[in-house]
Amino acid sequence: MGIDILAIFIGSAIRLSAPLLIASTGELISQKTGVINTSVDGMMLSGAFLGIYGAYLTGNPWLGFLIAIIGTIPLALLQAFLSVTLKANQLVTGIGINILVLGATTLMYRKVFFENSAGAAVQSSFGFAKLKLFDPVQFPSLANIFNQSWIVYLGIVLLLAIFVVMKRTALGVSINAVGEEPKTVDQAGMSVTALRYLGVMISGIMAAIAGSLISLGDIHTFTEGMTNGIGFLALAAIIFGNWGILKTALACVLFGAVSALQYQLPAMHINIPPALLIMLPYVLALFAVAGFMGKQTAPKALTVPYVRH
Repeated sequence: MGIDILAIFIGSAIRLSAPLLIASTGELISQKTGVINTSVDGMMLSGAFLGIYGAYLTGNPWLGFLIAIIGTIPLALLQAFLSVTLKANQLVTGIGINILVLGATTLMYRKVFFENSAGAAVQSSFGFAKLKLFDPVQFPSLANIFNQSWIVYLGIVLLLAIFVVMKRTALGVSINAVGEEPKTVDQAGMSVTALRYLGVMISGIMAAIAGSLISLGDIHTFTEGMTNGIGFLALAAIIFGNWGILKTALACVLFGAVSALQYQLPAMHINIPPALLIMLPYVLALFAVAGFMGKQTAPKALTVPYVRH
């Protein structure tokens, strides 16, 4: 493999792993508080649609980005209300929200982009100045590797910030504690409900940013179900990383690198069935979930509703 090909491969791996990295970082915070947000894929899809549609309506991609985040917050609140307040089954509620968002975004996409002929307008307006701020940031000497949207770098900054908060602050200690011993946190005078709501909210915001990266920063349009199950890979990456923030990040990069192979190997004239390459990240995820990567130590109170006595 030549230097140029290697650089292109690394750049593709970063681009493909970035949405997964951002989404899994937020999801990890939610799980650390004891709530597994299985609706993260739906929240990503919501962010992707609202980002591109908001940018179309306002003519401003920055406003589209903000609309994606603000518009996804109600979904996070719904997930938190069902999971934390009503103490409903977290897996079932998450799947329900995913189905709701998939149906709603598909309906809106077909109605807005086809019935109103907005699709052509979106493509024509987004191909020029309005999305230049969301085009890849150029680094001349390392163009093939770091030719990424600024949202990728935002995701890295957020990852480092969350790592510091989780390891070095009282809030991070509280978040870790509420997923392990919520009763102890309650007895210490902190609100278990508030911390769990906070975790789900962070997960929703990060998922919206990840979805915006796909639509605004990468593809510059929206298609039905465009997240393609990345949210579920985010869940698997956390298991793969054994609920550690840096290990989860490495798992995301690994998944991104495996995904990049489906584009890189054919360019190198290595004949491997495309379907096999597409399924590789999900095979790794299956191994992680099945426990082949070693003993998994999830937060003790994960998915367990807290009842104050």
